[in-house]
Amino acid sequence: MNNPPRTIGIIGKHDAPSLKNTLQTLTAFLQEAGLQVLLDERSTGHLDHNGSRCVDRETLGQESDLVVVLGGDGTFLDAARSIAPADTPLLGINLGRLGFMTDITRGNMLPTMEQILAGEHHVEKRLMLEGEVWRQGKCIDSRPALNDVVLTKRDVARMIEFETFAGEHFISNHRADGLVVATPTGSTAYALSGGGPVLNPALDALVLVPICPHMLSDRPLVVDAGSQIEILFTENNTNPAQTTWDGQFSVPLKNGDRVRIRRSQHPLTLVHPRDYNYYAILRDKLQWGRDQTAARD
Repeated sequence: MNNPPRTIGIIGKHDAPSLKNTLQTLTAFLQEAGLQVLLDERSTGHLDHNGSRCVDRETLGQESDLVVVLGGDGTFLDAARSIAPADTPLLGINLGRLGFMTDITRGNMLPTMEQILAGEHHVEKRLMLEGEVWRQGKCIDSRPALNDVVLTKRDVARMIEFETFAGEHFISNHRADGLVVATPTGSTAYALSGGGPVLNPALDALVLVPICPHMLSDRPLVVDAGSQIEILFTENNTNPAQTTWDGQFSVPLKNGDRVRIRRSQHPLTLVHPRDYNYYAILRDKLQWGRDQTAARD
């Protein structure tokens, strides 16, 4: 944001108990500052408008100078996929639990907004993915993802078989419960639970993390973000599988389907308060360096 924002869009977690009060507080603050407020009709449209305009998600992204997300990481992921094409910055205020991306607490909401409106903030770009499912030479589904695109088994507790490629180069064949292809942002999500590394968001890289692989030597792999990753769901599978985007959309796969994953042409723009520190977020959310003796007491 090179210029002070004049129009603020708000996307909220519609079922969060604290959304109504938080939205009213934030809206009143912004309007007193002389700013126009747009509300997302999908998430906050059922609440009191208080003089704000209720619009669809596409209009929200195009007409806002900044979009504030009230919710948890799930709400933020949903917002990111729809707002990124407009290149409108996002700011996350945590009404959920962990909150890796919604890193501002409700108690610090108004002081943080004062800083940001005064230009005391920093902006960063986050890599996003485009994941496609190809069947018999045709793309049957294509969606963006901020965290990850995942191949995973469905229904039964048996492994699936698949092959991986980076561009034209064959990587390996696998027997596992699936594979996570994650951005640096998503490295602290499903990929981390699968034993993958934490990647600094500034890295131009992807991480491939096998889920419960049959071979213990089938380990996570970090590749250049310019690589197109392709996963072939092989013909000899007897177990159903699916592709998921950010854990919020899924498409069932058939034997022979290919999942192609590449860097999206639309990165996500994030706004952080002036004292934002990624490593402090990791220490807080992952409880690094926590005194275990004090925790027991």
